Amino acid sequence: MDKISVLISQEEIELRICEMADRINRTYEGKTVHLIGILKGSVFFICELAKHLTVPVTMDFMSVSSYENATTSSGRVRIVMDLSDTIQGKNVILVEDIIDSGNTLSYLLPILESRGPASIELVTLLNKPDRREQEVAVNDTGFVIPDAFVVGYGLDYAQKYRNLPYIGVVEIEKGENDE
Repeated sequence: MDKISVLISQEEIELRICEMADRINRTYEGKTVHLIGILKGSVFFICELAKHLTVPVTMDFMSVSSYENATTSSGRVRIVMDLSDTIQGKNVILVEDIIDSGNTLSYLLPILESRGPASIELVTLLNKPDRREQEVAVNDTGFVIPDAFVVGYGLDYAQKYRNLPYIGVVEIEKGENDE
């Protein structure tokens, strides 16, 4: 069994998401925002964020991969599932669960910008700057965290632990046959 210790509590996450939503509501007052969630990790965050927005909201999702069931990014990025609708002329908010290497977003942001949105900004629940390989402009960060492997609130290890209501640091337990 893997050991998980709480890094950020459910209460802390909920409070910070409300603060982030307040900023978005002020910034986009009188406008519609188009949230784009990066699957699968952003699902918990985008849903909670959207619940606290008072401006009109539309939503879409993309699936982008660079991990391939490992604890570190492979550095190779690929779009697994593209958007279902155009973003031309829309105020786009790209919603991420975590930014660590920056490789995925440095690949994805220029693609989205080339599709003609009225504006595009990036918000992330977690930011791990110690792991940065490619710099990306982040408009709003929930929490800056240390270089540890985290799970919960949508983040996973081999598809496990997404459902935890907090962010935890996981210590992967090795099996008898693991080295």
